[in-house]
Amino acid sequence: MRRLFFVAFLGTLATGFAARAQPAAAAAPPARYWVSLADKDGVAFDPNAYFSAPARARRARQHLPAAEATDRPVRPDYLARVRAAVDTVTLVSRWFNAVAVRATPAQAAALRALPGVREVAAWPQRGGGVAAARLRPGRTAATRFAGDEPPYISPDDYRLAHRQTAALGAAAWARAGLAGRGLRIALFDVGFRGVESHPAFAALRARHGIVATHDFLANGPNVYRGGSHGTEVLGCLAGRLPGGPDAAVAAGPALGLAPAAEYLLARTERALRETLSEEEAWLAAAEWADREGADIINSSLAYTEQRYFPEEMDGRRSLVARAAALAAHKGMLVVCAAGNDGDTDWVRIGTPADADSVLAVGGLDPVTGLHLAFSSVGPSADHRVKPDVSAFGIALTTTPGGGYERLEGTSFAAPLVAGFAACAWQHNRRLTAAQLYGQLRAAGQLYPYFDYAHGYGAPRAAYFLDGPPARPAGPTFDFVAGDSLVAVIIRPAAAVRPAEALPLVAELPEASGGPGPGGPPLAPDPDFPAYIYWHLADRRGVLRRYEVRAVAQRLVLQVPRRLLRGGDALQVEFKGYTATYTEPAAPAK
Repeated sequence: MRRLFFVAFLGTLATGFAARAQPAAAAAPPARYWVSLADKDGVAFDPNAYFSAPARARRARQHLPAAEATDRPVRPDYLARVRAAVDTVTLVSRWFNAVAVRATPAQAAALRALPGVREVAAWPQRGGGVAAARLRPGRTAATRFAGDEPPYISPDDYRLAHRQTAALGAAAWARAGLAGRGLRIALFDVGFRGVESHPAFAALRARHGIVATHDFLANGPNVYRGGSHGTEVLGCLAGRLPGGPDAAVAAGPALGLAPAAEYLLARTERALRETLSEEEAWLAAAEWADREGADIINSSLAYTEQRYFPEEMDGRRSLVARAAALAAHKGMLVVCAAGNDGDTDWVRIGTPADADSVLAVGGLDPVTGLHLAFSSVGPSADHRVKPDVSAFGIALTTTPGGGYERLEGTSFAAPLVAGFAACAWQHNRRLTAAQLYGQLRAAGQLYPYFDYAHGYGAPRAAYFLDGPPARPAGPTFDFVAGDSLVAVIIRPAAAVRPAEALPLVAELPEASGGPGPGGPPLAPDPDFPAYIYWHLADRRGVLRRYEVRAVAQRLVLQVPRRLLRGGDALQVEFKGYTATYTEPAAPAK
């Protein structure tokens, strides 16, 4: 906002020079416009020639039509007129029957008069700056690598590499023989520098697992340049740790859950600056991924305050959110990082994670199993649950030059969940993308409980392999409503830890916080404490407050009734049991 006030001030100073400025205004520089076309009448289209065999098979599995109007190309005559009228065409979109152009205001006015042009809209401008919208990289290097020497990985980082997949049921997936085989996963990112030579991807390259690549900024096939964020993201899907005598082949444990999948790599982002062309590139990549038969799109990117206002994070405002929703409609599961703004002024999720059919993934602390402070929170601007699920937001992954690093960001939680989704879909290929999206949410370890930090929690492999888990044999807590308080008391049978039973009221000082960098090392398998989760929702289901507490006593929560309005719901989750207390409406006077 400071920047906008400064621009307004300059505009005031310039008022006296308006008459002299008129010639310059007549020569206004080109700006970006979105040209919507009227129809696709008479356009010939053969879906068998356009779509790859995997794309046709994906549609057939989900009982989708072989093609629909949005798949047909734009009318060549309309496109030719637009090209002739402007300086530059930057995108031609089948899905939206539209053309993105750079044009002067005079050219834009001429476009509006062309036959076949339905609307010409200027791209909205926000802030005027160019700041990185992608998710911030990690901070803690954890490897040493020199020449042909194998990288050094500390024992703690080996444990983290194991835990980041173990927390999502890696052992169960492996026993079932599921590693994403037969699935195609498209990655949209800033670049994949080093993937072509990193030992972690030697097995992927040897089986030709990268089936297609495209740089949508330079319009060419080389994606192994630009940034390395895509290299790090791919590591959390298909990378492997060193595990054999040959340093050129990393044959050790997998860093993600889909090492057997096929991959489509798309460069859609610039490393150091944000432009509107990146949203156009995302849309172009989505249309390409559809044509190439992608089952899953992973997008560890988020656009926020440099382009949008918080109230616009409703899944309908941004081009990428609308493109992601259409990709889901065409049978692709779209997995997006929630964003890394939880500890900034923006706070909330970015787009395209705000789209209603996009699986938004938040970040969990590998030490506590709880929400990481930097992980963006929901809800969407129209009060839908976001994020949907969560996974570790601190992970060990691959870096250019053959190294490995411990990095932080929901950028890495998203591909961990995308790999989980690939295993689930391999297990049951009859599921539609919409059904898989719903089941991934239902597989969350908190479901049906949710909040705006964890979503429904980390998804459980057992949900897909063994069926929805049975509810606890009985309640684990009770609501006790008094005149001024609603108390939550854990039942004695559920208030047991190894070698101790919890007192009704703890006679211990309040804990000062969770383990930090100097705390105990990570255990081989995630075994987090039994936390109690609670939220307060209004009668529309919108959360007004939520919290997670470590359990140190049976009388674990007391909510003043003055905080409760008639119809408000207090929902609590503990050890797999979820129950709700609803505040009675005040009697009519």
